[in-house]
This record gives sequence, C-alpha cells and structure tokens, in this order.
Amino acid sequence: MGFPTLKNDRLIRALLRQPTDTTPVWIMRQAGRYLPEYRETRKQAGSFLDLCKNKELACEVTLQPLRRFALDAAILFSDILTIPDAMGLGLYFAEGEGPRFEHPLRSADAIQRLGIPDPHDSLRYVTDAVSLIRQELDGQVPLIGFSGSPWTLSTYMVEGGSSKEYRFVKGMMYDNPAVLHQLLDKLAQAVIAYLNAQIEAGAQAVMVFDTWGGVLTPQTYRDFSLRYMQQIVAGLKREHEGQTIPVTLFTKGGGQWLEAIADTGCDAVGLDWTIDIDEARARIGDRVALQGNLDPCMLYADHETIRAAVKDIITRFGNHPGHVFNLGHGIHQTVDPEHLGVLIDAVHEFGLEIRR
Repeated sequence: MGFPTLKNDRLIRALLRQPTDTTPVWIMRQAGRYLPEYRETRKQAGSFLDLCKNKELACEVTLQPLRRFALDAAILFSDILTIPDAMGLGLYFAEGEGPRFEHPLRSADAIQRLGIPDPHDSLRYVTDAVSLIRQELDGQVPLIGFSGSPWTLSTYMVEGGSSKEYRFVKGMMYDNPAVLHQLLDKLAQAVIAYLNAQIEAGAQAVMVFDTWGGVLTPQTYRDFSLRYMQQIVAGLKREHEGQTIPVTLFTKGGGQWLEAIADTGCDAVGLDWTIDIDEARARIGDRVALQGNLDPCMLYADHETIRAAVKDIITRFGNHPGHVFNLGHGIHQTVDPEHLGVLIDAVHEFGLEIRR
C-alpha cells in the first residue's frame, strides 16, 4: 500500500541531524488521559486493553492531539506491555494499581517455555492500527512506533506488575543471571520482530522506552539493559521504501550513561529532566540527535513560566541541527491541555528565533 508524501518532515530531519526551519515537538503520552476526548473514547472502548486492541479506536486517540495542537509527529497509541501479553502472561489492569500479570515469571522453566510472539499473528492488532493511522494521517506528520526495552519489560514480567523494590527481578539478576539473560535475549528478539513489523506497516521512526533502566547500577545497566538495546538497534530495519527510519533510545534516569547509549548506533538519545541539555549536547550531541527534556510538572506552571522554560532549553541546545523537543517523561493526566498548547507554540516560536 502506498502512503501519501510526508508534508511535515521536521521530526525525521531533526532525528537525522539535518537542518529544520524550527524545532520539532511531540510529547510522550500525547494521546492520553489529560484530554477529555481521550477519556470519552476510553469509556466507549470498555477497557484500556480493549482500546489498544481496537484499531479504529487506537487510530482515533492517536489523532486526537493532532486536531488540537500543531505537533510535529503522531505516536502510535498502544502500551509497552503488548509483547508480554502476547507471550501469554495474562495482562490485566487493576483499578488504581496499574498493570498486573496473572502468570509472573519466577522460574527458569517458565522462562524456557516462553515463546517469541509472531507480530503478524498475536500482535496483528498493533500493525493493523499502524497502517490505519498512517493512512488517516494522510502525510500530515510522521508516525512513531515504539516498544518497551527488554529490561523494562522483564521488570513487569518477573515482578508481576509495577514495583518499587524490584525484589524478584533484581534477585534473579544477582542470584541467577543466566536465566534473566535468557529472558532478555528472547525479549530482544521479540522487540526486533515487533518494531520491524511496525516499520513495514508504516511507522516512519521508532523509539525504545527503557523506563526502568535508571534503577540499575552502572555495570548491571550495561549488562542487562544497554546490551539488549544495542542488539535491537543492530536488528532493526533502518530503511523502508527508500526512507531512512530513525531510532531513538530513551533510558529514564540514564544521564550518567549518555556516551554508552550514543555508542549503540541509535540516531537519537532521549533525555529526562535530570540533566541540562547543553551538557548532554557537549558530551554526545555531535554524534546523535537529542530528544527532550522539560520536566513534565512544568506544565502546571503559568503560561509565561512555561514559555521561559521552553526558551531556556532551546537556547541551551543552540542553533545546531538535531533537537526534538519533548518532556523528560510522559505528560501527567491532570495537566490542563491549554498549557500544552502554550508549550507547543513556544517551541516553534523560539525554535524559529534561534535559527535567524
């Protein structure tokens, strides 16, 4: 299936460190609970998982923020836990508790029995949604596909849900590292197949979310997280239908490992808000693009404070190619959407100014 030509390619150009007319911006979790129209669609779906698995509704919520804001990208509406769900772990969402698994992985036998899902079978609803979204975008902006990192996925799969202590997964890491490595290798293979299927279906850039990499020590981060993200980068399709497909890696709390992340061969590194972007750029910015990195809580401030914070980040990055503006993590559900509009307009205004 042929798709229309991309009208706004700022995001792709910035990820490939090519000049842009202004700074592109998209927001992690931009299709989400801070929007009243999302909450209405979520009610219509019946449950969060049903929303993810209905391609028409997933398409609808992906497009909702683009109708409100001058965003430079759409990101597929889905969840990082689709792969573990397809592996048969029994994903469900408990009220007020977040994601849970009926069958957490606590033994070598359970991990050995785990199969790698075929993205064209048990995850077909995701690739179908990608194709539909790409079609409905009609070339307006690029579509980003994504996955969780093997380490982050393993934390949920071994713990059985969210965790503060990581008792079971870190216990396995220290007590039986070979078993955890077996799980991580299977997950890396699954993520490669999953992201490549998203690319084939129409994703024009992909991102790996390593949400819990920052809970590791420097050595265990390299051995149990970064190693598998590097495996993914090496296994991804970097070109499709004559277009380069950029890949972004984002480790929350990963500021101390920026050089190592950039060395994986990725095109861009996502930053959280715990590092100044000029420092990050001084360390790695000539090798890769940088994405980030406003504190999501800044969106609770008044309009002028938001504008000043946006200007500070853009000024710190300077008049160089390779900056994609984003929050340092996902937008909070209690944020006033009007405040996000102020941020997006400010990014384009100050991005244009710095290029004059």
